[in-house]
Amino acid sequence: MAIPRARLVSVIGAGNASGPPWQWAHVVGRLLALQGYGVVCGGLGGVMEAAAMGCAQAGGLSVGILPGSDPDQANPWCRVVIPSGLGQARNVLVVQTGLGVIAISGGGGTLSEIGHALKLGRPVVGLGTWELPGVPEAAGPEEAVELLLDRLHP
Repeated sequence: MAIPRARLVSVIGAGNASGPPWQWAHVVGRLLALQGYGVVCGGLGGVMEAAAMGCAQAGGLSVGILPGSDPDQANPWCRVVIPSGLGQARNVLVVQTGLGVIAISGGGGTLSEIGHALKLGRPVVGLGTWELPGVPEAAGPEEAVELLLDRLHP
């Protein structure tokens, strides 16, 4: 009997987030874990750390794909750390690995990840981030998770 594969959702956003975006990411990570999903992120701080923390604290699998080659750069909540050595090109891996994407706040790096996700055909939900056609904006973390899971399981 095969071991069931982890179902991961990419959570992307600002690497220096605090306040509401950090809190939203923490709740998103927790809610995803409670629904049986893990989180894949860029492995650093801000939204990435908050989502990984929320997921890990709720018993979920948290994966960080780092831009650099040093695994010690990962936030302490990533259970699996992949030191890609690819710099910003790792953004493609982050969104390719998840079944869908929740984008929380963020700047140009987040915008590039949203673009890659859309090009790859991944569903994307925004929360306080870039307003783009085809990317629904959630009012809060609960709605973000609900909207994404609805798109994964129509």
